[in-house]
Amino acid sequence: MEALLPKAIFVYLAAALVITSILVVTNKNAVHAVLWMLVMFLHQAVLFITLDAEFLAAVQIIVYAGAVLVLFLFVVYMINLRTELKIKNFTVFWPAALFVSVALLILASQALKDFRTPSPVGDMSPAAIAKVGHAKLLGQALFTEHILSFEAVGVLLLVAVLGAVVLTRRIRMRGEGV
Repeated sequence: MEALLPKAIFVYLAAALVITSILVVTNKNAVHAVLWMLVMFLHQAVLFITLDAEFLAAVQIIVYAGAVLVLFLFVVYMINLRTELKIKNFTVFWPAALFVSVALLILASQALKDFRTPSPVGDMSPAAIAKVGHAKLLGQALFTEHILSFEAVGVLLLVAVLGAVVLTRRIRMRGEGV
């Protein structure tokens, strides 16, 4: 009985992820689609917890369910949905989309047929992760071996934020007639 519980939890989470993903894509109401995406993100975080990846679960909730979802809600409220609904949608292409989806599913199954998990290399072995912890080991790797990459990503994010501020300011200045 105890062996069936983790499998049942995984099956529930996997089914919930697939169903909510489909609801996100097929929902005609954009706000409802974003709310279904929130449900999907929360289920994905629980799936990370069942895989003993607590740090990824926390990042999933903080970054995706927090920041990205709020960004999507702002975009949904900023676009003009009345004009979007008048535009013809792409539902006439569903046979081609179904064909491409089946082809990609066949390709993915063929690629995964011979998949083997690699043996752990270096400090990232399961024993080291269990001993030290995910977050601590990731922090040590980021701030020692990969410090240059970490700093480069920080600079890129800073440039992106500054670019967004400059572009927003120019659009506002043009709208005011300046």
